[in-house]
Formats: sequence, structure tokens, C-alpha cells
Amino acid sequence: MSSKLLPTSDGLLDELQATLAHGTVARRVETLRKVTDLFISGVVEFSDDQIALFDDVFQCLMHHIETSARALLSNRLAPVDRAPPLTVRALAFDDLIEVAAPVLSQSERLDDQTLIETARNKSQAHLMAISTRKTLSGAVTDVLVQRGNDEVVQSVVGNPGAEFSERGFARLVNRAEGNDSLATCIGLRPNIPRHVYLKLLAKASATVRTKLEAANQPIAQEVSSAVREATRLARSAPTAMTQETAIAHALVKSLYEDGRLDEYQVAAFAEAGKFDEANAAVAALANVSITIAENMMVETRAEGVMILAKISGMSWSTVRSIIRMRDALAGKEPSDLETCKATYERLRPSTAQQVLRFHRMQQTATPPAA
Repeated sequence: MSSKLLPTSDGLLDELQATLAHGTVARRVETLRKVTDLFISGVVEFSDDQIALFDDVFQCLMHHIETSARALLSNRLAPVDRAPPLTVRALAFDDLIEVAAPVLSQSERLDDQTLIETARNKSQAHLMAISTRKTLSGAVTDVLVQRGNDEVVQSVVGNPGAEFSERGFARLVNRAEGNDSLATCIGLRPNIPRHVYLKLLAKASATVRTKLEAANQPIAQEVSSAVREATRLARSAPTAMTQETAIAHALVKSLYEDGRLDEYQVAAFAEAGKFDEANAAVAALANVSITIAENMMVETRAEGVMILAKISGMSWSTVRSIIRMRDALAGKEPSDLETCKATYERLRPSTAQQVLRFHRMQQTATPPAA
């Protein structure tokens, strides 16, 4: 080590060498304190190579020291922007939350990959610490929303620096059902997409709806007409359409008009068991009425699904998700997916169009007089 990195006035070089060779736990802790003091006092001037050298020293000293010493090191390094990265990573992966929490909640040295790995494998307390970070990407919040308990989810939703992906927002809306506090927090987020807000209103209690509309006047004014229209359709529809079904259709219409409706969204609906949304999305992409799509989607065999999907240019993976959703909702034996896949791959778009024309003719044909 250079004298610029570790000055010899206190005999720290000799002490460090002796400690690493055969020092006691107490001696390691004291040397760790001195090295930490030295690092923090000069970190602004250190080069990357010097910080890497400190990284090695910290990791050597961290072995076989008590929890309180590791926790103190974590607390001292957490707010340091140029903290040794490997040391911070090791602290973040510590099973003891008192060691991991300071760096998980504060350190800018932790990248998304490390945060995601921690969130997937560590305790709820670790997830809670991550949820309080100043900023969180959609990739990280996806894992927090998927794995976190109610307290973690409430914390991350209440974090103004957290971003959420489309899938993350969809999971949040599902988790908020029956949880007025969470539903309110989601609805009050300033960056909530319009279609997510619409879906949230469909599931929310009257109390939550009132709070959200009072707090979010601009969004409420934009969305309220769609909700009223959905309610009107629900009341007047000859097939006794429920309000939630009508609002699901309004949600898909919103996605379609925004240019954000694609087969990946269809797959997400299907995997979540959302038949109304999946059906309306398939209808929009295949350019058929919702009624025609529904008649084809609920046929005993899966050919109707495959016809619509082929016209829409969907991949087999999306078709498979739709078929599985159908089977699950109908409570029937799972379809033979290998046979379905072979049929779908043989199906020509021109053949699919011909079958669809037949369905349209059936739909519009006038029934014979009695």
C-alpha cells in the first residue's frame, strides 16, 4: 500500500499487517474503525484504484467480527457515494437486517441487479429497507410488489421516488382489492396511468372512490365520463353485463386508443385470469366485435381462440396463456397444448379469415320466423 493511501504516522500499516495475519477479533474491530476513519476522511481525493484497495482491506477485516461492528461499518459507509462497492454489496447480502438495512436503504453503490437479487432471496425486513430508498426503478419494484408483504407494498407505493412498470401497476391493483388504504395510496400517485386509475376505480370501494376523486380532480374529470359511460352500458346491456365487465372494456379501449395494446398485454390479462379484459383486447386486435370474440373464446374447443389469435398475428406463447385461462375459468381438464400448438402452427391466416367471415355471418343472420 502506498503512503498516500495509508499514512504511517500512526503505525497503521504495521498494525494492519499484524491484524490480518494473527489479530484477535477485538483487534480487528479496532483496526477496522481506524481504516474506516481514514477512508471517510480522504474519500473525496482517492482514485478508483485506491478505493479498490480499501475494498480489499475492508473485506479482509470484516471476517470474524461481531454483528455490532459490521452494523457500524454499514451505517458509516451507507451515505458515502464512493464507498467500496464490493464491501457495500457484502453488507447488503448479510442475513442480519441490522447490518444490511443501512446500505439497502441508502447506498448509491448498489445497482438494480444487486437490489433485485436481495429482494428475491432475503427477508421481508430486507425488502422493507429497499422500499425506502430515495429512488427505485420499475424492475426493482416489480419484485417488491410480487414478493413483499402488505407492509412492504404499502411502503413502496408510498415512496414518491419509486417507479412502477405496467405489470407492477397491474399487480398493485389486484393486491389493493379489499384494502382501502393501499387502494388510496395507489390512486394518489401522480404518475398513475389513466387506464390503471380506471381499473382501480372499478375495484375500489365507494369510500376510496370519493377520496380519489376529491384528491385527483384533473384525473377524475378525465376518467369520470368513461366510468359513467361504463355504468350506463352495464345497466342497459341486453346481456346483463356487469359494471365491472363494462369498465374492463373501457380499460381496454383506453389502452387501444393510447397505442399500448399489444399481445404482451393480452398475455398479461390471460395470465392474471382476467377474461373480460383478455376478450376485449383480442377483439380489438382482431378487429371484431366483443360479442363475436366472446362467442369464439368460449367455444368448447380452442379453435375459436386460435382463429382470432392467428388473425391478430399473435405468437404461440400468448395463445397458450389464453387457452390456459379458458381451461382454468371453466374448471375443465387442461387442453392438449401440444396438439393445439401443432394446429396453430399449421393454421393459415387466410383460412382464419374465412372462418371469421362465417362467424360474422352467423352473428348478423336474421333468425327464421317461428
